Amino acid sequence: MTAYCIFTRYTAAALFAALSVAPAFDALAQQTTGSMNNLKLSNDKPIQIESDKLEIKEQENLALFTGNVKVVQGEMTLQAGTMTVYYRKNGGDDTSVASGNADIDKINVKDKVFLSSGTQQATADSGVFDMASQTFVLEGKRVVLSEGANVFTGCKLTVLMETGRATLDSCGGRVNIQLDPKSRQKKQ
Repeated sequence: MTAYCIFTRYTAAALFAALSVAPAFDALAQQTTGSMNNLKLSNDKPIQIESDKLEIKEQENLALFTGNVKVVQGEMTLQAGTMTVYYRKNGGDDTSVASGNADIDKINVKDKVFLSSGTQQATADSGVFDMASQTFVLEGKRVVLSEGANVFTGCKLTVLMETGRATLDSCGGRVNIQLDPKSRQKKQ
């Protein structure tokens, strides 16, 4: 049985702003910093969530999606084994994730996280989106960002959503970048 949940709130839409991974990193090192273009918060498209199971824990202000979690908003897709949505009560009796009337505080995803948007993809073991700091962090033994033939590999990717600033850490090793010269846009 598949559980479905539709979110149309601005706060839920922010999770998928992290999917536009067109990185323009500017150095090869143990840490690479650059910008990620097209990071925009979208509140005009609904978000559809599918999972094998949905458990809403109103007393704990969380919703737990488990088993083959798939989240879609427009072209953007997130897949993971589990997703936990933590939300804040707005003070009213109708505040809940099920009603779409909750402000999301934080979203945790884990178990083979996969993000995609068009030709852009990212994979990791886990991820956290913190609404207060507007930060999205992907972590794992191997975090991979790719756009076509361009591949960026590290173990921790941190994206500041308001500025688009992104940092890819190596966590002890080195950041690896493979760039395809054919992917470079031609100047006119």
